[in-house]
Amino acid sequence: MSELTISLHIADRPYKLVIAPEHEKLFRHAIELIEKRMRDYSGSYAYKDKQDLLAMVALEYATNYLQDEQMLSGRGETHELKLAKIDKLLAEYLER
Repeated sequence: MSELTISLHIADRPYKLVIAPEHEKLFRHAIELIEKRMRDYSGSYAYKDKQDLLAMVALEYATNYLQDEQMLSGRGETHELKLAKIDKLLAEYLER
């Protein structure tokens, strides 16, 4: 698998990354989302520098990630409970 070196700018700072070529579009889109949220926050909050905005964006995305993770793990438990109930009913039926 080949690798691609790209340079991305986040909060006016350059970052060089080595990624798989098929992920380049994903990384560039992520940067667009981060920069957009930073612009949104700059209009709503007082800040000293772009690092403050970047911290707010990081907090927002981390919180969203954790909420999604909790929601998905809760669904997994629900499915496990339903499957256990179905398994029990099938076992009871087959014992007859």
